[in-house]
Amino acid sequence: MNQILQRRTFGRFALAGLLLAGAAVAFVRPAHAADETPDALVKRISVDVLDTIKADKSIKAGDVNKIMALVDSKIMPHVNFQRMTASAVGPAWRQATPEQQKRLEEEFKTLLVRTYAGALSQVSDQTVSVRPFRGSPDEKEVLVRTEVRGNGDPVQLDYRLERTPGDGEGWKIYNINVLGVWLVDTYRSQFAQQINTSGIDGLISALAARNKSNAKG
Repeated sequence: MNQILQRRTFGRFALAGLLLAGAAVAFVRPAHAADETPDALVKRISVDVLDTIKADKSIKAGDVNKIMALVDSKIMPHVNFQRMTASAVGPAWRQATPEQQKRLEEEFKTLLVRTYAGALSQVSDQTVSVRPFRGSPDEKEVLVRTEVRGNGDPVQLDYRLERTPGDGEGWKIYNINVLGVWLVDTYRSQFAQQINTSGIDGLISALAARNKSNAKG
């Protein structure tokens, strides 16, 4: 039971981090986004989106439909969610059909949003501090470390980003670390158990059933 509670707590912070990182990219996207360093990007979007969430009562109240719309319009274009889902599914992803992969992405996204919608209601006086960037902005993949500060102890919130190909594409998030635990790794162990038991279709069915149950809650 303690492990389940820890995972739920982790997930709430993780999705909040994902929302914080993704949503604000679309609000203030510079003309030359590809030239923006990843740490500058995280710093800018964190401040922007915190202010936006604090001002939106329906999001803070956990309005799932509005959060889903926010994810689709503001976040998904700036997150490599296919890579995130593939990493969570593990080696079985390569054996999945395109239709199965599409279903997995849809159900995984719904799982994250519906399970942890309440995370945004916890946003109050938090601020984000970006730690000094130790990588090179010329790298294709980087790690940006931050701390979320508010009431209580600071929360470690780190992001793995990749540089997307093409001019003007900038950076995309593909994993999030909360308090030393990576989001994708947490779900990979859960998904592997389901896949070993009932295959890819079994995982899709289990996710769909869980999402249906969460929608009733």
